[in-house]
Amino acid sequence: MSAEFGDRTGKQGRISQWLRGRRPKEAAGDDGREALLLAAAEAGLPLAPAAHPVSGYRCSCDRVGCPTPGRHPLSFAWHTQSTTDRAQIERWARHQPQANFITATGTTHDVLDVPLEAGREALERLLAAGVQVGPVAESDDGRMLFFTLTRGTPEVEDEWWPCELDCHPETMDEHPGLRWHCRGSYVLVPPARLPGDDGQAMHWFRGLEHPLPDPLTLLESLTDACAKYAGEDQATETWPTRH
Repeated sequence: MSAEFGDRTGKQGRISQWLRGRRPKEAAGDDGREALLLAAAEAGLPLAPAAHPVSGYRCSCDRVGCPTPGRHPLSFAWHTQSTTDRAQIERWARHQPQANFITATGTTHDVLDVPLEAGREALERLLAAGVQVGPVAESDDGRMLFFTLTRGTPEVEDEWWPCELDCHPETMDEHPGLRWHCRGSYVLVPPARLPGDDGQAMHWFRGLEHPLPDPLTLLESLTDACAKYAGEDQATETWPTRH
């Protein structure tokens, strides 16, 4: 595992230099979208096109009552379709200029997904302690995503730990507000537009030049911060007055 991702250190440096060298106008416009997607692929994040929001809260998939407007892959075969191939991503980005993109987790990377305020507190604590923190994305709807190495890609199929094992309701007391995206899951990758009437989006808070860390080095701080904010929410909850 470490050897596989150790070879990527030099690649991360090239990504950083490449992004810094692009003109500000490109970074802010449509060309900036393609550059950031290609940088994500260069960092090892497999991508696939996703739906995008339409007229506020509607989804481009046209499904009536779509439960995740603008947040789901376009194809049911997203897991096998996801790729880091530059030419394919360029074709998708240019032929589908409004599409969001997802990255499939659990093969090269995982994502620790937490409430925004908890994530900000944990990030400050981790950086102050000198812990290596990788790329971090922030969404305007209140989530922070920490991109990490994957927990593993064992050769034996029965040894896989699918993402759904992290997501059952009975695990929420242990990791309140935290979801660990690994095999069988995906997340939106910046830049992405979110549903709503006020131009909500997802963007990089820490860039792709930062190497992916071991998820276990972040987990305790993220869990503690989530538990703290979950406790504060319960403490401030108000109950109706009985008459």
